[in-house]
Amino acid sequence: MKKFLFIAICLLIAGDVSAQYYRRKPVRRPPPGYYNNQRRHNDFYQVTAGFKGGLNIANTVDAYNSDWTTNTIAGANLGFTLDVPIAYPLSFAPEVLWSQKGFSAQTIDGDFKQRNNFIDVPLLAKLKLTPGLNFVIGPQLSFLVSSKNIYRNDFATVVEERYDYEGNKTLVGGVVGLSIDLNRTVDLHARYTIDLQDSNTERYSNIPDYRNQVWQIGLGFKFR
Repeated sequence: MKKFLFIAICLLIAGDVSAQYYRRKPVRRPPPGYYNNQRRHNDFYQVTAGFKGGLNIANTVDAYNSDWTTNTIAGANLGFTLDVPIAYPLSFAPEVLWSQKGFSAQTIDGDFKQRNNFIDVPLLAKLKLTPGLNFVIGPQLSFLVSSKNIYRNDFATVVEERYDYEGNKTLVGGVVGLSIDLNRTVDLHARYTIDLQDSNTERYSNIPDYRNQVWQIGLGFKFR
């Protein structure tokens, strides 16, 4: 009986000493921002889809004559987005957008405006510069859907629907821009796009090398 009592007292003393040791041992906490960084890292490797919409400020330029330009017109862009991670901080971000482009000009016969509706397919590389700030760059395919000319002078307004448009209906362009993540599902973006080929099929020296250029700003919404 004494042996059992002695053993029990020894176990109680050992347990009390061990408990005091672990109570005194400092608890190692993760560095500040550890959990936020882990969440951002995990979020990056999620494939996300979404939609976006915004404002276009468009006109046309002549790639070979910097003195030739047209006035801008306002339009809209709206479509679907996809973000496919490749390796941090790079991802592939294709989009399909309905986009309004065109230009306006003052002529000796009055005011002229052309508005074109395109389906744009940007194929973008997206680079995360810092948490919340992204850079995009890449080519863009543009498919003309419809075109409208509006002539206006002091006497009349004439509208010409140009579904039989004679120019190039498929154009290759380039895109560059930035986006800011406002939160996990919403971003604010700004971009510049320009055609890398002219829209005219006729090759006359007196016809400018028309190329669409567009400044865009808008919001994107992601599904998670």
